[in-house]
Amino acid sequence: MSVPTAAPREWTRAHVVTPFINALQGMVAVVIAMYAGFMQDSERSGEAPLLLILTLGILVGGLIVVGIAFLAWRVNEYRIGDDAVYQRKGILFKQQRQARLDRLQAVDVVQPLFARVFGFAEARIEVAGGRASTVSIKFLKVEEAEVLRNEVLALASGYRGAAEERAEPEDGVASRSETRAAAVAAPDRPVYDVPLGRLIGSIFVSWTFVAVVFFVLLVGSSMTWLAEVDSTASNAGTGGSALVAVLSVAAILWAQLNANAGFRAGIAADGIRLSHGLLDTRRQTVPPGRVQALNIKQSLLWRKLDWWKITLNVAGYQDQREAVSTLLPVGPKQQALDALWLVLPDLGDPDPTGTISTAMVGVGTDNGFTASPSRSWIFDPFQWRRRGVRATERALLIRRGLFVHEFFVIPHERTQSLAIRQGPLQRWLRLATIEVHSTRGVVRPVAGHLDLDDAIALVEDQARRAREGRKRQTPEQWMEAVSR
Repeated sequence: MSVPTAAPREWTRAHVVTPFINALQGMVAVVIAMYAGFMQDSERSGEAPLLLILTLGILVGGLIVVGIAFLAWRVNEYRIGDDAVYQRKGILFKQQRQARLDRLQAVDVVQPLFARVFGFAEARIEVAGGRASTVSIKFLKVEEAEVLRNEVLALASGYRGAAEERAEPEDGVASRSETRAAAVAAPDRPVYDVPLGRLIGSIFVSWTFVAVVFFVLLVGSSMTWLAEVDSTASNAGTGGSALVAVLSVAAILWAQLNANAGFRAGIAADGIRLSHGLLDTRRQTVPPGRVQALNIKQSLLWRKLDWWKITLNVAGYQDQREAVSTLLPVGPKQQALDALWLVLPDLGDPDPTGTISTAMVGVGTDNGFTASPSRSWIFDPFQWRRRGVRATERALLIRRGLFVHEFFVIPHERTQSLAIRQGPLQRWLRLATIEVHSTRGVVRPVAGHLDLDDAIALVEDQARRAREGRKRQTPEQWMEAVSR
């Protein structure tokens, strides 16, 4: 079987299996629900021949669904250009969409369970913009999806020229396909991974798990008391408690495992490479400079283990932020530092490790932080000493949390806007809260209860730093400066 060497420049359809995979994904849940309902009804009515009617109905409905999916596939085409990825589709209403490469945020290769079983994948090109700005091409062979991803990143990064020079043969003549094949090569260097045992351990050592256990014990004790009052409820109470316990624990464990199993991070010429997922796998490539903000957090239950979690905001993921917001699900301090340096290798500070350590566990004005004044204790009786902000040459750091240690990192050029918020009591105490507006996502940087003068100075200085940062660094064609 030949391996594709370049993404298509002419209008092309996805693989012919696409309508069948789409139909299969949609029908499985419906079939299970229909059969479950039928079995309950048939037990009561004894009308077993209805099973044949139900089966025929499912077959007819399945053929209709496949037919509609086939028509949708026939009118869904895509192609790649030097400046954008184009897609046109629609049965009744025609639509043409383009993902401009100068606004590229990330490129993902996603494999839902059924596509993974048959060796296919979806290519998702995420660009900055409003809702429905994603170009989704499904389904392609895995090799085709990888080639499309690599070539899009090579064009968007400005790295293609250097790759073409390296690919030029001795006689000085190279075919278009040979040149483009060289441009898509971008091997990555592994940086860290998350062992399965640590991931499972982090789930059991979490407040969510503790809350579920507490709920189960509460239900169990209630059922026990009910059984003492009414002995006929004993079996039902015991069985119900056991079922709640099993289902609750299984749901928590499964959600985390399915999202983060096999988590790996690496770095390549075209960006940060992340791969994760158990049944539904995702391989993300996030270009440098596209990360808008980070949140580094440590739960009280993780403190003795020195475990940290890092989440991030990336523009372009409007409708699936929860699925793509993790940079490190759980890891020791050194791994958290490695993850941070992936995104921001230069903090612009003479002692970056010391500054980050202070952000992690420091208090007061240690290491140059501007802390909340003592009069803010009325709002934060437990954590006011932990609150603080500091700006380095490249990023703004915001620290908070006593029981949950956490801090935010916002590259100056990614600051979109700032706002000062004051309530009546804050005005009386001359305090203010600063909101740093990033792109929409799970990370929401807020510096609470600063001295009013410090807050005003922070807003003015950060606005200036943001302007200067955007002048110094633009995210488009990010590898041109490297290859010069």
